[in-house]
Amino acid sequence: NATEESKLYLQEPCLERKVQEDDLLCITEVPSGLDANEWHALHTIGFFEHINLLYGTVSEFCNLTSCPEMTGPGPRLYMWLDERGKKSKLSAPQYVDYVMTYVQKVVNDETVFPTKHGNDFPANFETVLKRVQKLLFHVVAHIYHSHFREIVLLGLHAHLNSIFAHIIEYNFFYHILEEKEIEVLQDLVQALKLAPDKSSLNTSSCSDEITTKEASAAEEVKEAMETDKDVPKEVSKEVTKEEEEISRVEQTEETSKEEVKAEVQSSKDEE
Repeated sequence: NATEESKLYLQEPCLERKVQEDDLLCITEVPSGLDANEWHALHTIGFFEHINLLYGTVSEFCNLTSCPEMTGPGPRLYMWLDERGKKSKLSAPQYVDYVMTYVQKVVNDETVFPTKHGNDFPANFETVLKRVQKLLFHVVAHIYHSHFREIVLLGLHAHLNSIFAHIIEYNFFYHILEEKEIEVLQDLVQALKLAPDKSSLNTSSCSDEITTKEASAAEEVKEAMETDKDVPKEVSKEVTKEEEEISRVEQTEETSKEEVKAEVQSSKDEE
């Protein structure tokens, strides 16, 4: 687990990311002519898919022995809150399983995440959106806190940092997450030089590039929402690259994880 004295994810060599700030801004702002709720739904589905993929690469190391509690940096203890308002203390793997099962159910619910033409988003969509993204952020926080060493050994830290940066940039725009959620990784926000003040960033080049594509991109997003909820290539080409590289890692997952196990065990023995 990461400690306040030495957090691996704050070390300079581990601050690499695949998608830079200007590019994130291009895929964060709502394209002209697109319904904001559809944009939020697409981002939420994208976050879910990528976070689920990343957690899957380290899930073997997240068990009742290594992670008896669901914790994030701080340490912050996350309690599961069910629909009746009852809090439960769960192990990390069980908590994450609850999160992924819940989110999968929500995004597949036509009454919450509508995909068919003529179906509207529900009145409580914002409330659902905030809960889903909060729970997904808890998983990200846990990965940084408890499994970042394995992420580095698997060569996936740049992908994790890119997803984290995307979530933060998205939140700067739309304020979905509460500050108390983000504060556990505020030091990483600063280390990655993510800032809510966009005036200092050079976004003109990407803005010019996507201006002529906004209308077609919006149509592509709408079509994707009405079919199988795939994220449009024009809007999320950088994020797609992350998924492709993660998939390549998963193809050699067994070998990689054996190497990680040996590395982690060797490190524990030295300690």
